[in-house]
Amino acid sequence: MSEPVRQTDRKREAILQAAIHEFRLNGFDATSMDKIAATAVVSKRTVYNHFPSKDDLFAAILLKLWQSAVSQDDFRYQADKNLREQLETFLGNKMRLMSDTNFIDLVRVAVAATIHTPDRARDMVERMSKREEGIVAWIRAAQADGKLKSGDPYFMGDMLQGQLKSLAFWPQVAMGQPMLEEPQQKVLIELTAGMFLGFYEVVPATAVGAISVA
Repeated sequence: MSEPVRQTDRKREAILQAAIHEFRLNGFDATSMDKIAATAVVSKRTVYNHFPSKDDLFAAILLKLWQSAVSQDDFRYQADKNLREQLETFLGNKMRLMSDTNFIDLVRVAVAATIHTPDRARDMVERMSKREEGIVAWIRAAQADGKLKSGDPYFMGDMLQGQLKSLAFWPQVAMGQPMLEEPQQKVLIELTAGMFLGFYEVVPATAVGAISVA
């Protein structure tokens, strides 16, 4: 029973790799499912069995790139661990994804494919926003543990990641700016985590008292 499953997995992977190649080469609209099937050396029916539409296939590619950079299952709230250390780990993983040239290229394809089609843009944003729910769960857990102030965890997660994206992602996607160097990435990660915690972290009363006495 295991051999057919492995064959199915191999075909799915071949389709994804073929689609990545074709989307990067020709863009979204000019890439057909027929062409992807030919490049993957599978039937068109096989492509549709795995991916009901081209939009589904494109979303799966972006998800694959995200998962290859960081497993969200590995990022969970740890009550006994420093908040800043946890946040910097998350942001470091996020930075690795945003520095992936394949991911940047495909985001450019996605932007070009959605800029004149609002419905497709909304659908793509909704699909990809699901990738970022790991930080939402982390924020909720930290709030329940009394370590972060109350607030909308989705908004808080967007604010956190937006600081990173505004300097290390969108300028590279939209204006072709070079990727940040490692030292620059490190500074941005530290500043982003520090600014977030500076506003949202719950400071113990004993610590506040100590600061006041000082």
